[in-house]
Amino acid sequence: MVYQASPARYESMEYRRCGRSGLKLPAISLGLWHNFGDTTVLNTSRQLLQRAFDSGITHFDLANNYGPPPGCAEENFGRILREDFLRYRDELIISSKAGYTMWEGPYGDWGSRKYLISSLDQSLKRMGLEYVDIFYHHRPDPETPLEETMRALDSVVRQGKALYVGVSNYPAELAAQAIDILNSLGTPCLIHQPRYSMFERWVEGGLLDVLQEKGVGSIAFSPLAGGQLTDRYLEGIPSDSRAASGSRFLNADQLTEEKLNKVRKLNAIAQRRGQKLVQMALAWVLRGDRVTSVLIGASKVSQIDDALGMLENRHFTAAELAEIEEILL
Repeated sequence: MVYQASPARYESMEYRRCGRSGLKLPAISLGLWHNFGDTTVLNTSRQLLQRAFDSGITHFDLANNYGPPPGCAEENFGRILREDFLRYRDELIISSKAGYTMWEGPYGDWGSRKYLISSLDQSLKRMGLEYVDIFYHHRPDPETPLEETMRALDSVVRQGKALYVGVSNYPAELAAQAIDILNSLGTPCLIHQPRYSMFERWVEGGLLDVLQEKGVGSIAFSPLAGGQLTDRYLEGIPSDSRAASGSRFLNADQLTEEKLNKVRKLNAIAQRRGQKLVQMALAWVLRGDRVTSVLIGASKVSQIDDALGMLENRHFTAAELAEIEEILL
C-alpha cells in the first residue's frame, strides 16, 4: 500500500529557528544511528520513519558510518525514501556527516578535502539524493588544517551537494574558529551537533555561549545519556537491557548505585510533572531555548510516541530547575 502522510502532521510539533538562519527544525529530530542498518528488519525502520513524519518530525539525521555495517543506514534510508517519501522530499531535512573511519587507507577518515567530498558523493549515491540539507564535519581533525576542512564544507554548498553545513563534537574554541572561517568564506555555519544530557553537560562550559553569540543553532545527540535517563533502570539493570548486553554505548559500570539514585530522584520529579522521565530529560535539554532540537534514537514506535509526549509539558518552574540541579551536582 502506498504511504500517505498524515494530513495532521504539522499540528502538534513545535518548529524552532536554527540560530539566525531562515531554517526551522522540529523540536524533536530522529537519528538513524543504531536501528536502520542491516541488523534491523527494514519494515521496522520504515514504521519508525513513517511514525516520525506523521507526527511532524521532519528532520532525519544520518552519517556515512551509520549502520551497522557502515553505510547501510544511508542505503536503507534511501530505499525507504524512494518507496515512501519521495513526494515529500521538500518537506524533509536530511542530514549526513563525515569524519570517522569509513574506508581503508589514508583518505577514508578525519577531515581532508579529499575525504569529505568523496564521502558526501558516496552518501548521496547511497541515498539516491542530489543534495543533503545539512552536511556536517563529524569530529575535529588534529592534523588537517581547519581552513582546509571548512573550505571543503564551503565547496559542497557551492557545488549544490548540500544546502547548509555544520560541525559536530567540536569544543568551544575550535567551534568559534570554524564558524569564523565559514563566515569569511560566505557559507555560514548553520548548526553544531554536540552530545548533551543531564549527565553530560560539557557544552555549558562555553560552547552554548559561542553558538548563541555567533547565531549558530544546535542539536543535542544522546539526550537520554544512552538510555540512562529512562525508566528502564529504576530497579537496577534488567538482563535484557542495553547495559547488560555489553554495548559500547552503555555498560553496567556506568550505572553505579549513585547514578541510579539520581535517576530515581529525577523520575520522582517527572512523575510530579505528570510525565515520564524520558520526556522530562528531553525537555530539560531544550530549557531556555538555547538548544534548537533534541536528536532521539528509536527501535520501536512507542519510543517515538514517548518522546513526542514531551511537547505537552516542556517548560519548568524555577523551583523544578533548582531541584533538578541539586540532584545532578
